[in-house]
Amino acid sequence: MIEYPWSPGAATGVGSHPGDDPLEAARVVFGELPALPYLPELPDRGVGADMVGRTARLLVDMPVEVQPSGWRFTDRPGRDMARAHDAMSRDLDALEEVAQGYSGPLKLQVTGPWTLAGAIELKHGDKALADPGAVRDLTASLAEGVAAHVANARRRVPGAEILLQLDEPGLPGVLAGTVPTASGFGRLRAVEEPVATEALRAVLSATDAFPLVHCCAPGVPFGLLRTAGARAISVDAALLRRRDEDAIGETLEADVALFLGVLPATDAAIPDLKQVAAPAVDLWRRLGFPRDRLAAQIVLTPSCGLAGASPDYARRALTTCRRAAEILTEIE
Repeated sequence: MIEYPWSPGAATGVGSHPGDDPLEAARVVFGELPALPYLPELPDRGVGADMVGRTARLLVDMPVEVQPSGWRFTDRPGRDMARAHDAMSRDLDALEEVAQGYSGPLKLQVTGPWTLAGAIELKHGDKALADPGAVRDLTASLAEGVAAHVANARRRVPGAEILLQLDEPGLPGVLAGTVPTASGFGRLRAVEEPVATEALRAVLSATDAFPLVHCCAPGVPFGLLRTAGARAISVDAALLRRRDEDAIGETLEADVALFLGVLPATDAAIPDLKQVAAPAVDLWRRLGFPRDRLAAQIVLTPSCGLAGASPDYARRALTTCRRAAEILTEIE
């Protein structure tokens, strides 16, 4: 079995947080998740701090702006991109302050090429996803921008071992041909798996960071993500079905880790720790893997980002995931 950047019994979060204070969010993350912290995202700040705008700012020579219909490519950077750059700069400043002296794994999140292509419109037409050439350009631009982003994080936190998480909630729809056109009256043609795989591989391999893909949608393409180079796959446990377990078993057998979302991402009653850990323990037992691999290969998380939660719930959710993950080290 391969070694992972995190220690057995680790927990982490998916990415987003409530509120608009990056310093406070970073303190919560590093305080509650010392074994596997991450750079928190704060979409409540508005334009440029959302999932698409936050990653679009990384694109090299492909500026975007906000139109009534959403994000769109434009000829030159404007106010929206300035906001996005400012938000990220503040996030990284907060990270650098809170992580002084830190040594260990640190997770960064960016939107993946397929979800991005399904969300950004071309200058005079449909979504970028409708144009294979535009997708290739976006992918290459994103790969270059991601490499620079990872290098910047390393400069700010020299002791960090970076994990790069691609957020791809739109990928199952891209593969199934269910992504709506810009008008909303049609659906864009399905993308073939080899094409989808190659774009993901291009971004994941743009840096030597530990590659991870998050997909909080039904129909996670485990085999495709594994082929693309993902060494961990992050999913919502509540969306998994028994028919997924063969693919999950093959993934785990290949030493790919599973980040398993076990708590709601919005305010809800939090069950006791054994109930929180149960989806991981039950899945592992059904698949019949050796118990000594469980705590190393499965990382517990909330089901998705916590931007829609209250600050108190967000903190308690991270604390609970951490404490539940510790139980995995004790399973006999």
